[in-house]
Amino acid sequence: QVQLVESGGGLVQPGGSLRLSCAAAGIDFSIYAMGWYRQTPGKQREFVATFTTDITTHYADSVKGRFTLSRNNAEKTVYLQMSSLKPEDTAVYYCNARRYSSAIAYRQYWGQGTQVTVSS
Repeated sequence: QVQLVESGGGLVQPGGSLRLSCAAAGIDFSIYAMGWYRQTPGKQREFVATFTTDITTHYADSVKGRFTLSRNNAEKTVYLQMSSLKPEDTAVYYCNARRYSSAIAYRQYWGQGTQVTVSS
């Protein structure tokens, strides 16, 4: 069965750094676009970053220049390195695995989420 397990969340001060990990199981890692979304109470889950190919990435404007994606295909793991963190980055971060059947149609899976809190 499909499992996406996030780790690495925690409490960090503004300006600090944190690295999130997402380990995937039960999917063909090579054909899924791996990415991250985040959500805070009362708000819709929002896009953060994703791999569109094995080497190409796309980031939300709010995190460009601060967050960086990386991956280890052998370990079926994707990472989100977060730096220069701001209080507004506080959210539950969710790993996402998405497989497109067309330019707009896709099937996806979600991890359970990991809490990131940026506060002094």
